[in-house]
Amino acid sequence: MSPVLDLAPEILHQIFIDVQPTDLGSLSMTCQYLNQVIRNDERLWRHHYLSHFDPPQQDGATLWMARTTRLIKTQKILESDNESVKDAALQEVLETTLELIENSPSESPKNTDFLATLFKKDLNISTFLCKSGLFSRAARGKWTASPNASLRQLSARLHVLGGINIGEPWPKWDDRNHPNHRTANRDDGHYDLFAHLDEIGYVSANDDDDDYDDEDDDDDEDDGDNDEDTDGHESPGLGLPSADAPEETSTSSASTSTTFSPQPIRYTHPFARSKVYDLRRYTAANMWGPFTDDGSGCVDWEKVQAIMIIIGFNYNLYSDRLRRSSARPARIRQSSGNEPWDGVFSGIATDSYVSCRMPGQVRPSIRPDLDALDPYGVTGSWMRVVCFLDYNDLYAFNFKSDPPESTQDREPLTTREAFRLLRLQLNVTSVEDPNPEDGDGDMPVVHFQGTSRSTSMAWDPNANSQIRGTARKTASGAIRWTTFSLFHGEERWRSEGVQIGGLRSARGILGNWFDKDYDDHGPAGPTAFWKISDDLIEESQPPGNQFAMLQALLNHLSGND
Repeated sequence: MSPVLDLAPEILHQIFIDVQPTDLGSLSMTCQYLNQVIRNDERLWRHHYLSHFDPPQQDGATLWMARTTRLIKTQKILESDNESVKDAALQEVLETTLELIENSPSESPKNTDFLATLFKKDLNISTFLCKSGLFSRAARGKWTASPNASLRQLSARLHVLGGINIGEPWPKWDDRNHPNHRTANRDDGHYDLFAHLDEIGYVSANDDDDDYDDEDDDDDEDDGDNDEDTDGHESPGLGLPSADAPEETSTSSASTSTTFSPQPIRYTHPFARSKVYDLRRYTAANMWGPFTDDGSGCVDWEKVQAIMIIIGFNYNLYSDRLRRSSARPARIRQSSGNEPWDGVFSGIATDSYVSCRMPGQVRPSIRPDLDALDPYGVTGSWMRVVCFLDYNDLYAFNFKSDPPESTQDREPLTTREAFRLLRLQLNVTSVEDPNPEDGDGDMPVVHFQGTSRSTSMAWDPNANSQIRGTARKTASGAIRWTTFSLFHGEERWRSEGVQIGGLRSARGILGNWFDKDYDDHGPAGPTAFWKISDDLIEESQPPGNQFAMLQALLNHLSGND
């Protein structure tokens, strides 16, 4: 050891550059001299931080060593197989990971790649992403909600930022002990999802595509009356685990937990649906949107989490069906169409949205001068998803029996929903200064208008609507999007949503749609929209071009441009 101790600090600096940052702590404990050299070498800690993470926001006070050691500690906790260690560090890990996400630039994936790798571990998913009330309802005895409301919000927020594909994103139905799961198992040992869906009557792979088309709709958020998509069938989501169900043990011998692979859609979508379609939750205090009930305008991440799960579940069904349909071009059937939710912790950084080229004749923006003043990136083409229950089902769920206590949740809802995939074209119409009396933050309010068309019947005037709305930053820091759908010049539906991630993120907006008059009897439901292109396309397109349009959209969403 003495020859090493005789080396100058500058030489040791060059040597320690090649030491993994996770080993620097152990090395500093070998003797007092190395401890002092390592602790006082801020250039060394800066090098290791920037080698593994994106540059942080400089606050002028935090030292590089403190930044790096905090993340090393978080990494070791996430790599650990000891659940007690993870439970004890719940708040620390949630706060550190969310801070890391907030410092994630769009041009570098270091931070998000770091988190995506660590959250492949089932124990991390269960311990840190499943602490909201939704998960504890879905699997009592398997998941336990945090008793702290703020930690439940942090956990739900991290799950939303992680995306729907954390853990098992799609029902694999590999639990062969459940009676609904047996007959769909193929001879090769794999489970045929669509065979199971056929068995329970959810959707048939051989049916016409009308189940997910808009042929009977005259708007983008339908109340569902007489809609053939919502016939009362139940969604695949049965066989929920109970506290006395056989444990799916962790791969770690050190863990004594009942933790199992979360499979968020499989276990939680009936409970998420129950939360989103409970009309008691739509109030003036939360602006009928995904906001807290205290009137502060802060985002309620547990509500957003439920919306994401419903949208992801239905979108997966839709895109899977589209790929399988023989009526669609082959490249459409091969496209995943699951973006912007596919990549774990992807598409959440500020400016992570990237425009794609659209087929058709591009038309210029109406007000490029206003576009230059718009910090939200409104003008362009967007995709939108709207889900809704048949109104009879919605009414029965909310009013046919005595409601539970106001603090209690309704029963899980497995009734089938309808799904609409829409194409929006938006233009900025005005930009105003923020008004603190309206709850605005420190960014301008951008007004926009445009059109909403079904992707399957975009040339049918009965499926078209006009749309207008605003994008603004709230006093709490959220990016709030409000839209109105207009038919024959009259407002019919309204939506409230929040941007997921930073400004101009690829992930887009999640929120709620509802009657523009705030009718306590509904209808209401979940919605999402995300930008796909800065291009605006001439609306008068012949029917034959719609397949090309949809193919280009799905190729972009699946990364096959």
